[in-house]
Amino acid sequence: MTGLDPEDAKLVTLARSARARTGAASAAAVRDGDGRTYVATSVALPSLALSALQVAVAMAVSSGATGLEAAVVLGDEATDAAGEAALRDVSVGAVLRYAAPDGTLR
Repeated sequence: MTGLDPEDAKLVTLARSARARTGAASAAAVRDGDGRTYVATSVALPSLALSALQVAVAMAVSSGATGLEAAVVLGDEATDAAGEAALRDVSVGAVLRYAAPDGTLR
């Protein structure tokens, strides 16, 4: 996590913790304009599949966040088009970083 400011490093730590706790394929953490964080893992149900970033963005919006500053997606995938689209729907300028399961930024 070299080179990250403490608030962005916290997003990586939160995502790693959520993924480890649940065993999900991926996890994401987002920070809103007030500094609140929202952490989620991917959902894979027979009737519903959502990326971790989609869930985290939905949690933030449903909690009243009107903008997001930063997001981290942690897992094996290198991109998340659907999650990125959801993030950009809320905040075009939000910083998005991808990290490997060990927290190393890509």
